[in-house]
Amino acid sequence: MSKIAFVFPGQGSQYVGMGRELIKTEIGERLFSQADEALGFSLSGLCLDGPAEELIQTYNTQPAILTVSTIVFEILKQRGVQPLMVAGHSLGEYSALTAANALSFPDAVQLVRIRGQLMYEATKTIEGGMAAIIGLSAQAVEEICRQASSAGSVQAVNYNSPVQTVISGEKAGIDKAIELARNQGAKRAISLPVSAPFHSSLMNPVAHEFQPKLERVEIKDSSVPVIANFTAQPETKAGDIRWNLIKQVNGPVRWSDSVQSMIQQGIDTFVEVGPGKVLTGLMRKTNREVACIPVETPISIDEMVEKLK
Repeated sequence: MSKIAFVFPGQGSQYVGMGRELIKTEIGERLFSQADEALGFSLSGLCLDGPAEELIQTYNTQPAILTVSTIVFEILKQRGVQPLMVAGHSLGEYSALTAANALSFPDAVQLVRIRGQLMYEATKTIEGGMAAIIGLSAQAVEEICRQASSAGSVQAVNYNSPVQTVISGEKAGIDKAIELARNQGAKRAISLPVSAPFHSSLMNPVAHEFQPKLERVEIKDSSVPVIANFTAQPETKAGDIRWNLIKQVNGPVRWSDSVQSMIQQGIDTFVEVGPGKVLTGLMRKTNREVACIPVETPISIDEMVEKLK
């Protein structure tokens, strides 16, 4: 019997047309309708028909991905597929918490809309960016950031796989870190098309502003363990979950450690729940011995259920 964890994607997995088959299902129609009502505009229309330049705005992307992921999760649950634990990459942690009954869906979709709006506002006042370093260990990237910090604030923030680390900070620090990484033999060291230094200490003002908004939302103990981005450990208590969501804004996403934590607890099958295959790709770079199955349409759900029989 497979020991299953559900993992939920973050920003970057969105595309116009996502959810087109899902909205034809009863669950999809209901949850898209709930999202539209909670937000006061047609999120469903934005997901299905775009325009792309609106969908990629972080305040739209975040509720859109969460909604599609939650619909896929609810269909899986209806089909009798239940995870032993859940995790999500950055934004995906909110989808994971919704799946674990720690957040209600209407609260979650409104909360990530607010999170996205605060992040968008931050791009106007906080200058900086992010870059991906591929082909060096996390420890090597951390040392590069320490050296590059003489040029400008920069730190490792997304530990995506043993050989892929994303850095975040001021432009001068990022540029210096990219130069050092290339000199040290990185396969790739490239700036990412983002408008702010997310998950870095430069986001402290956003975390401070987000905290009171998060405090107003009901969070319950989770029904299954949620591997938190910030700790890479299983969390179930409402108070710990809330603290981790605040720390996640200006703290690192320990994704590689989170995956290893789940494997150490016996997970042998990961299901990527939602749009895209980003986490499946990272899984192959982390541990090729475990299965990772991306699902985002009724057909792919049917195929996965057959595989697990």
